[in-house]
Amino acid sequence: MMKKFLLLATSFLCMLPFSAGAQDRYQNRPPVIVSPDLTAPWVMQLIGERVRPVVYRSQAPAATRKPLERRQVKRRPNPALVQPVAAPRAQKPVKTKLDPQFLPQMVAYETKEKPGTIVIDTNNRFLYLVTGSGEARRYGVGVGKPGFEWAGEHRITRKAEWPSWTPPQEMIAREAAKGHYLPARMDGGPDNPLGARAMYLGSTLYRIHGTNAPWTIGYGVSSGCIRMRNEDVVDLYERVKVGTKVVVL
Repeated sequence: MMKKFLLLATSFLCMLPFSAGAQDRYQNRPPVIVSPDLTAPWVMQLIGERVRPVVYRSQAPAATRKPLERRQVKRRPNPALVQPVAAPRAQKPVKTKLDPQFLPQMVAYETKEKPGTIVIDTNNRFLYLVTGSGEARRYGVGVGKPGFEWAGEHRITRKAEWPSWTPPQEMIAREAAKGHYLPARMDGGPDNPLGARAMYLGSTLYRIHGTNAPWTIGYGVSSGCIRMRNEDVVDLYERVKVGTKVVVL
């Protein structure tokens, strides 16, 4: 029994120096540093040498870095700075289309003419019925085509509803040369080019009349007569009398 006790005691004493040495050894080891480079600090620590940690940058070498590209951003133009493009005026009438400015309306109009006078601005294609107080009732009109313009002062000498049309001999010959043959006379009605009403000017061949082609209002297309939409010429017809002064500019 005593021999077993002595054997155990001797074995315990032999282990004490080994444990202390092992503990001292591990306490003096440098701390473990995990590095992306598995061949440098980690291996050196295994052999017990103190190695200065290596700092690794995540940025690639300058030779392999790609320059930062700037994106070109397309900026939308400021609507306030965009100037509208003026639409050119059509040279020929477009069927079934009428500019709203040629519809009847009351407008400011300064003139020396007395109320009840008709003033026709052939350049701007407007007919004004002067009402006084600096105002006038304005209508859109069609006027003489190039070569058939005229100006002057006349009076309404006759009024007619759904007038018949007798083309002048000059017009008949002129249109025949173009291959258009006009009748010697045409009764009044919806197909008559003089339209619903006509107001004859002095002893001239000119008239203020309606038309069966209202899309020609605002253009120079006639042989000198002043044409209006049928509904507009009826309105004007009811407002003026024979003897009304007409000024054509």
